[in-house]
Amino acid sequence: MIGADNVIVVDLGFGDAGKGTVVDHLCAASPVHAVVRFNGGAQAAHNVVAVDGRHHTFAQFGSGTFTPGVRTHLSRFMLVDPLALAAEADHLREVGVGDALDRLTVDGDALLTTPYHRAAGRARERARGADRHGSCGMGVGETASYALAHEDAPRAGDCRSPARLRRRLAALREWCLDAFPAAPADVPAVDDCAAAFTAFAERVRVVDGGHLRTLLAAGPVVFEGAQGVLLDEWHGFHPYTTWSTTTFGNAEALLREAGGGAARLGVVRAYATRHGPGPFVTEDAVLTRELPEPHNGTGPWQGPFRAGHLDAVALRYAREVTGGVDGVAVTHLDVAGARPDLRVCHAYDVGGRTVRRLAPNPPGRLDLQEDLTRRLLAARPLYAPLARPDEAVEEALRAPVVLRSFGPTTADKRTAEPAAA
Repeated sequence: MIGADNVIVVDLGFGDAGKGTVVDHLCAASPVHAVVRFNGGAQAAHNVVAVDGRHHTFAQFGSGTFTPGVRTHLSRFMLVDPLALAAEADHLREVGVGDALDRLTVDGDALLTTPYHRAAGRARERARGADRHGSCGMGVGETASYALAHEDAPRAGDCRSPARLRRRLAALREWCLDAFPAAPADVPAVDDCAAAFTAFAERVRVVDGGHLRTLLAAGPVVFEGAQGVLLDEWHGFHPYTTWSTTTFGNAEALLREAGGGAARLGVVRAYATRHGPGPFVTEDAVLTRELPEPHNGTGPWQGPFRAGHLDAVALRYAREVTGGVDGVAVTHLDVAGARPDLRVCHAYDVGGRTVRRLAPNPPGRLDLQEDLTRRLLAARPLYAPLARPDEAVEEALRAPVVLRSFGPTTADKRTAEPAAA
């Protein structure tokens, strides 16, 4: 797995387990040709620290971009924000990566996230008041929602057809202002937005769906997921989820079309974290206070970053809804080694009943997921001592730990024997 094969990297928790640093390591240590993003959009925040100390929070570019020559491909499952992408490219240039846009390709069918989606999403989240869902405020959920109801939702390929792009942006802006009358101060004129998006298409390569086959033929590819399985649009704890398929599903659909295969690598932190509201059975206020994140603090939209103990019940649930993994990367083992008070939750107490397994519901049954969320909000953790986080993760996921991370850089990683793809 940690060799010449294609690999799909998916977070098995609520996100923030360390997908970025794992992808960075895979690209630095192996002959990886490209990183393919297969879900989410500009709301991703994959922090990578280079061995020389440079830091970048990867949102749309692949987290292997620090390695010279590694390309990024944004698949049709991505929700592409050209303005945020340009800002990210500017920061990469500041930290010494001047050719990130030259190494980027975008599928023409990928949906575009615009300032209108961003304004609509923020207005909707503000209207929820104290019942916010934990939006990142980037408009990604609104992009997915709008496309479900509007066949003419703007896509990356439209940026090469200025008249069609302008028509679709005008319809979107009109919808935004009708639905959210308080939003006008946030939205630009259509001409301004169309000019920026057209410039984007002139700067990057917009390709068709056959491009992935070319990438796979050129060398090993890492498929980098965003968010985490416990935030999945169908399997996460509704409504505190993301509008995105966060399992291996999208990547494997792309691989089937391109005639390729890949190993499944799950990423797990040695203790649990969650950013924003929603159920978190093993949350511990002491850990939240004493284990702050240098690159992931309280945000204006998501709220506080939360920490808790390793949750084997949630990991077993993630294993079931994903169909399992070939190997696991466990991160933050350096933190766990310095915290003998960390524990592992092996079961929940829900109203006096011991629960060791969360039975998955059929995809699409958000009513059942909402029931599950209510049970989790009332659950209490049943703990055991955590002697070895990697062994606890192996037992919960029934898969070998193939990568251990003891710090933020690729030099802090230790690999085990390869697992079969």
